[in-house]
Amino acid sequence: MTEEKKKRGLFGKAVDALTTRDEKEAAAEAAKAAEEAKAQAAREASLRQLAEAKAAEAERKAAELKKQMEEAAKAAEAEARVAASRAKFEAEAAARKAEVEKQMAEEAAKIAEARAAAVAAAEAAKKTYVVKPGDSLSKIAKEQLGNASRWPEIFELNKDQIKDPNLIRVGQELKLPD
Repeated sequence: MTEEKKKRGLFGKAVDALTTRDEKEAAAEAAKAAEEAKAQAAREASLRQLAEAKAAEAERKAAELKKQMEEAAKAAEAEARVAASRAKFEAEAAARKAEVEKQMAEEAAKIAEARAAAVAAAEAAKKTYVVKPGDSLSKIAKEQLGNASRWPEIFELNKDQIKDPNLIRVGQELKLPD
C-alpha cells in the first residue's frame, strides 16, 4: 500500500487525505451517534423499567388498599352486628329484669297482706275475758287457763287497765295469755 501512495502523487495524496478524513469523520460521527443511541436506549430502557416498577407498585398499592377497604367494610359490618346483638341482649335483659321486679313486688305485696292478716288473726285469736260480778284474777286464771297460780300472767298482760290486782271492775275486758 505504501507503494501505491507514492505513485499517485500530490493530487492523489490530497484525495486520499480528504477521503480518509471524511470517512474518519463519518465513522466518528456514526460511532458517536451509535453511542448516543445506545445511551438514549439505555435511558429509555431504565425509564421504562422505572415506569413499569412504578406501575407495578401502584397496582400493588391499589390491590392492598382495596383489600384494606374490604377488611374495613367487613370489620364495620361485624361491629354493627355485634352492636345490634348487644342492644338486643340488653333490651331483653331489661325486659326480664322489669318482669322479675314486677313479680317480686307482687310477691312482697302478697307477703305483706299475709302478715297483716296473720297479725289481725293473732289479735283476734287472743283470748279475752269480760269480768263478771264476783270474779278475781285467780278465779279467771283457774277457769280460763286451768291453774289459779297463773293470775300474775293475766295481770302483766293487762297492766295498762289494772292498777291493783285485787281491784278489777265488772265489764272490764281482759286479755288472756296463750
